[in-house]
Amino acid sequence: MNSSKLTTDTKLLQFDFCGMHFATPLVLLSGCVGFGEEYTRVAGFSHHDVGAVCLKGTTLNPRLGNPPHRVCETPAGMINAIGLQNPGARYVVDKILPTLDFTETRFIANLSGSTLEEYAEVARIFDDSPIDAMEINISCPNVKEGGVQFGNDPDMSARVVAACRAATRKPIITKLSPNQTDIANNARRCIEAGTDGLAVINTLTGMAVDIESRTPVIGNNQGGLSGPAIKPIALLKVHQVYQVAKQHRIPIIGQGGITTAADALEFLIAGASGIGIGTALFYDPLVCPKINAGISDYLQRHKLNNVTELIGSLQLHGAAPVKTTCC
Repeated sequence: MNSSKLTTDTKLLQFDFCGMHFATPLVLLSGCVGFGEEYTRVAGFSHHDVGAVCLKGTTLNPRLGNPPHRVCETPAGMINAIGLQNPGARYVVDKILPTLDFTETRFIANLSGSTLEEYAEVARIFDDSPIDAMEINISCPNVKEGGVQFGNDPDMSARVVAACRAATRKPIITKLSPNQTDIANNARRCIEAGTDGLAVINTLTGMAVDIESRTPVIGNNQGGLSGPAIKPIALLKVHQVYQVAKQHRIPIIGQGGITTAADALEFLIAGASGIGIGTALFYDPLVCPKINAGISDYLQRHKLNNVTELIGSLQLHGAAPVKTTCC
């Protein structure tokens, strides 16, 4: 599929997600585009090519993040351990949000915390702002407090969602961790606690070793693995979560290794409504219009009227459900 020769029918790509109008299914993922302004400096980049932008992970108080090295390449992916470096929620609301053009796309805040009270307070701060929605990060594998301990425990996940739900009227999207035993059960608990949408998946926990020094390459020892290497896992997790989410009409942002229109189409068919683009932006900042063109071409060739007609259209072989183990 040569996307450079394709044209995009924008009407085919538009849809509503958690009450927000998305111009396309593409969502720029948190941590990959800073606070929404970095990529606007790239010639040819346009926020009109994406449905939403997830801003960098934000905590109540400023954080310096983890010691270096914070990023390293791995086969078909990368490991990052930034450690949620950010200037704090109040600074983001007062100084950064006023610089964003909310007529171009939707902007979603990404909330992080080390306690339930901190999550709730950050949600309250963003509730009194022009932000369109909030993504709750309960699954960050590269911070020592909060992060994984919330995302891998269904009870804690539900408590975080409930605390944020009580603090805001805006749509809430909960980002789920793949580093847990039963992601579908966690999704169910988050839905019961009041989330409006789900993001599946966050990065997997990984490590890289410097064989000369015999030490981890990453200063935090471990970090989050992203990129094409995790795509098969992400696809399965999206499909598993969709079995729960569809019963409650809860939409999913599918993410994990998406670099082409074919990748995006796989996630839509598996059950995702939105398509998260992250690691691909680091080597092709202009990948989004190419993916949009490929999706549009597919919809036209298959005589589909809108991208939503693809969501969850996966037809399994036989009657048996997808198993979570091999053999």
